[in-house]
Amino acid sequence: MDHATTDQKIAQTEYDIMPQIAERWSPRTFSDRVIDQETVHRLFEAARWAASSRNYQPWRFIYGLKGTEAYDRILNSLVPFNRQWAESAPLLVMTIVKEQMDNGKDNYHALHDLGLAMGNFSVQAQDLGLALHHMAGFDWKGAHEAFDIPEGYHAVTVVAVGHYGGDPETLPEDLQKGETTPRQRKPIDEIVGEGTFPQ
Repeated sequence: MDHATTDQKIAQTEYDIMPQIAERWSPRTFSDRVIDQETVHRLFEAARWAASSRNYQPWRFIYGLKGTEAYDRILNSLVPFNRQWAESAPLLVMTIVKEQMDNGKDNYHALHDLGLAMGNFSVQAQDLGLALHHMAGFDWKGAHEAFDIPEGYHAVTVVAVGHYGGDPETLPEDLQKGETTPRQRKPIDEIVGEGTFPQ
């Protein structure tokens, strides 16, 4: 329970699930606690042990801790809407995939595999009392230039990482409500079908 800021954010599940999943949510504000290198390495250790097609492991990551040049470059790649709140996170991570296999064929499962790696990352983060907020809103082309990302790789998302417990009142008024309102998901029967496409 101490991993979520408020009871309203704990998922009201239809069936029992792991607390690390039920309590996980995506805040836009974080406490001012720092994240040390040991913790960073534990997060990426969890990510690297994810399953992947043919064990190809197409994921790559660039990270920056607050106060470093790397952090500033990742932060500057964000669209203004995301930059306004993400700067409270002590850790920013850019996720990247290798688009082709070693034989030159397109790896159509690369994004799926990156998702599995970030799923591991997310559960490990929650177990450590850390929150994540994944963002698609960033200048990936600019990021390629800023970080010399080689051809054949594609920057996919930026993730803000920090401890729960930030003050919602530090956010613009239009974003404050999302920090305290209950989370919602589609019901299981809307997304899952036994032997048929869900209706």
